Amino acid sequence: QVQLVESGGGLVQAGGSLRLSCAASGRTFSYYHMAWFRQAPGKEREFVAAINYRGSSTYYADSVKGRFTMSRDNAKNTVYLQMNSLRPEDTAVYYCAARAGGAISYTTNNYGYWGQGTQVTVSS
Repeated sequence: QVQLVESGGGLVQAGGSLRLSCAASGRTFSYYHMAWFRQAPGKEREFVAAINYRGSSTYYADSVKGRFTMSRDNAKNTVYLQMNSLRPEDTAVYYCAARAGGAISYTTNNYGYWGQGTQVTVSS
């Protein structure tokens, strides 16, 4: 079992950067695949990035490749999303999610644990 809390969202101008954090509580964090999703009002939640439990592999949506970097620090029970070169279309609520076992997934249904979300707003 794991509980997730996101932080680091805010308002930033286009071209700027933000670093999101997701702090996990639980004793099995190092065994979870982790992911970031985002959702804008009226739209479905979409995949952003994922990292395997080792932190040895990362995966990104095409829309964020080259701009976002996901990492994890298992010793701190924390995952991060470094977001650079932000664009207005990146505006959304960002959620971290955890998946125990299985393979890395890009779909929300395969993640059983979710944070409350943190708002990211990118202005023009």
